[in-house]
Amino acid sequence: MSGQDAPAEEPRSRVSVARWAADLAMGGRFAVTGGRESWARTIMTAVGVGLGVALLLLASSIPNMYQERNDRGDARSTLSFGGSEVKPGPDTLRLSDTGTTYRDRDIGGRVMAPDGKGTPPLPPGVDRIPAAGEMWVSPALKKLLDSDEGKLLRDRFPYRTIGVIGDSGLAGPTELTYYAGISQKAFGHVNSGYHIDHWGKEKKGKGELLDPALLLLIIVGCVVLLLPVLIFIATAARFGGERRDRRLAALRLVGADIHMTRRIAAGESLFGSLLGLVVGTGMFLLVRELVSGVDVWGISFFASDIVPSAPLALVIAAAVPASAVMVTLIALRGIAIEPLGVVRNAKPKRRRLWWRLLLPLLGMALLLPLAGGFGAGSGGGGDRKAYQAAAGAVLLLIGITALLPWVVEAVVERFGGRGSVPWQLATRRLQLSSGAASRAVSGITVAVAGALALQMLFASVQAQNTKDTGQDPHRAQLMANVPVSNGDQARDAFARYRATKGVRDLLGVTEDYVSDVHHSKDDPSTYPEEAITVADCPTLREVARITSCKNGDVFLADSPSYYGEGESFAKPGAQVNLAYRDNGDPDLRKKKLWTIPDSATKVKPRQDPIGSERTGIFATPGAFDIANLPDPQASAMIRLDPKVPDGIEYVRNASVALSPAMDVMQLSSTSQSDEFQAIRKALFIGATATLLLIGASMIVTTLEQLRERKRLLSVLVAFGTRRTTLSWSVLWQTAVPVVLGLALSIAGGLALGVMLLKMVGQPLAVDWTGLGTMTGIGGGVILLVTLVSLPPLWRMMRPEGLRTE
Repeated sequence: MSGQDAPAEEPRSRVSVARWAADLAMGGRFAVTGGRESWARTIMTAVGVGLGVALLLLASSIPNMYQERNDRGDARSTLSFGGSEVKPGPDTLRLSDTGTTYRDRDIGGRVMAPDGKGTPPLPPGVDRIPAAGEMWVSPALKKLLDSDEGKLLRDRFPYRTIGVIGDSGLAGPTELTYYAGISQKAFGHVNSGYHIDHWGKEKKGKGELLDPALLLLIIVGCVVLLLPVLIFIATAARFGGERRDRRLAALRLVGADIHMTRRIAAGESLFGSLLGLVVGTGMFLLVRELVSGVDVWGISFFASDIVPSAPLALVIAAAVPASAVMVTLIALRGIAIEPLGVVRNAKPKRRRLWWRLLLPLLGMALLLPLAGGFGAGSGGGGDRKAYQAAAGAVLLLIGITALLPWVVEAVVERFGGRGSVPWQLATRRLQLSSGAASRAVSGITVAVAGALALQMLFASVQAQNTKDTGQDPHRAQLMANVPVSNGDQARDAFARYRATKGVRDLLGVTEDYVSDVHHSKDDPSTYPEEAITVADCPTLREVARITSCKNGDVFLADSPSYYGEGESFAKPGAQVNLAYRDNGDPDLRKKKLWTIPDSATKVKPRQDPIGSERTGIFATPGAFDIANLPDPQASAMIRLDPKVPDGIEYVRNASVALSPAMDVMQLSSTSQSDEFQAIRKALFIGATATLLLIGASMIVTTLEQLRERKRLLSVLVAFGTRRTTLSWSVLWQTAVPVVLGLALSIAGGLALGVMLLKMVGQPLAVDWTGLGTMTGIGGGVILLVTLVSLPPLWRMMRPEGLRTE
């Protein structure tokens, strides 16, 4: 064929759809009929693409997952928006919420009793209302109660289990919840409860707009979590490029033009990506079953919830093969495939810098106008800003990825021929093929850059959504409001708490209101009122600034009168009415007088451990008998013994014995918004999945590169090169791009983080701890991948690798 010219290239404008299809189909046949090497490349591509597709399908299922979970929650809700209070009737149900907590795990629950002889509404997931002393439990709660771990929890449920709640009555498979039946008389100990005539709440209209900082956190989180997946799919489409291109040279020799060979190569990648869709779907179905029942921070989903959104699934099915074809065609533009071989190993042209810098600059240009003015807005304006922020973040992170090959090339070409043998082998390999090394770490580079920016925004949003509660957990750790009907019950409740295992001390406060015996001058139908607090001296010192106290003393805390600016009627020697009732009918007032002792001392109020500040009359039990309070409110502030690990659980058990609807509040100095906590949990779950994908994808990428160099490694070993030398060279080949990539990701991540903070109007602050953590995680993933790749590397260093087909 030396005397015959190759046929002229077919003009690209005349290439028909049929010709494209035929060439792509031919490439697909080559992928399965090209021998073991072709199959190996196809399988590697399919596995790589499948990993990305599985995570994309999982991400596209998130809207449906939360929608199904919320729908089941709405179906069992007893809240009604804008509706009137339900009056008891023959077909109504009396309820009280009785949720509790066990070892930091929330347990939802309700006690109930029918109001009449009719047909009360059934809770979702059960087939009858539990009778008094019976309960329905979720499968997870039943498992916990039956286990040794739930031994202490069983004392909190004095009911007989009659069955498990069905899936329709559960938010997720690991949810801990129950429905228990009690008598109507028992509702006197649970604050009377409320009545319903149906389950399920009315659908609200458009909800309130999310806080701009939280919205931006969601947008950037989605970009950071999904962009590495897309980059890896594009990288997987180029697996085995060097061997494939050498095979294409044979096609050029038999007469195919350059455009036809590119289309055939694209057909090979297309087949691998289509097989990757199948593999990814299989991985998704497997992960779907594994994820079902997994509890992460109290969130779980049924397998039936994990269904991809149909439009998003169609986009994935179309975009993955299309991106494989486009990536292959673009990659082949810089390679000369000629009949006598592939011009790849010659000194390549220097990579152009201008368009690589253009991408991050365009991203910054999109983000700069949003500085100080980002918000959800209303109508299209808010959507435009959200899309603009997402586009700017994507361009900036992609720009960092695009800059990495240029930086690696610019650095490695300055390496000389000095150093150890492993270093020289590594640097020479990087000089010949820096692009492949850059692609291997591009995913971790963009992930670290995005995670660093997200960490900066996250720290700012966390500070913004964290509020000071005013509580002091050093003075008391628990607080319980005990429902009592008289002072004797309050005294007995405090005694029960003091006798509970794990309780070191108790601050018991009993409160009620008293009135003046004279009506208000401004309104004769009303009488000024004042609070009266009865407690022992140690407790009174926690609620008022008292220097000297003994049983029998009374103290007065100055405060403006409830009915105006006048002086309080509570004075030494004054009489107060203990039977005061503010029911709007002064004719029904009954007088039960008590005289404040002349020895009563004025004191200043003090903020108690739960953050409240009490005023009025403070009396010790020796000066006032709490049995005289007609409608008291009892509060127990409890100090735990740190030597008893489950002290809080013993207190909760004691509380349920007093009232099934009473829960114990654990004091904390700060609190966070529910929205922020939900976003934090979702980002944690997504980041874990993305990190696992990055690790798996890098293992696949490294193995593919080792397979490409299998013969070269065998030749080096055959000539006497030690395996440790080659192992160190592989480590250096990975370490150099990683160090450069992490340096680039730190710079890009800081730039993006600064822009995000400016957008939400937060002060600029670099979280150096987060920066070190993100960098360390990135480097740790690379090191782990390198260690995992060593056993395959040693297997490839065998003389059998010199064999060929």
